[in-house]
Amino acid sequence: QVQLVESGGGLVQPGGSLRLSCAASGFTFDDSDMGWFRQAAGKEREGVVCIASNGNTAYADSVKGRFTISKDAAKRTLYLQMDSLKPEDTAMYFCAAAPLGGVISGGSWLSADEYDYWGQGTQVTVS
Repeated sequence: QVQLVESGGGLVQPGGSLRLSCAASGFTFDDSDMGWFRQAAGKEREGVVCIASNGNTAYADSVKGRFTISKDAAKRTLYLQMDSLKPEDTAMYFCAAAPLGGVISGGSWLSADEYDYWGQGTQVTVS
């Protein structure tokens, strides 16, 4: 079965750092585009960053220069390094997969509808 399991969230002071992980199984990780989304209380889910199967990346303007996405194909794990955290980064962070790829090349990576698989999320609180 398909599984995406996030970990690494927690409570951090403004200016601090966290590293999120997403362990993937049950689908072809190497062929998939992978993304991180977040949803703050009372707000809509928003795209944070995506990494395509070929390594191309796309970042939301709000996190550019502070967050870095990476992946380890051998471990089938996606990472999000978050530095210089701000209170407005507080949200539930979700790992998502688009197994057919094409979300960056097609310009649709910010749309949650483009991703077929989702994790349960990990909470990040900056305070």
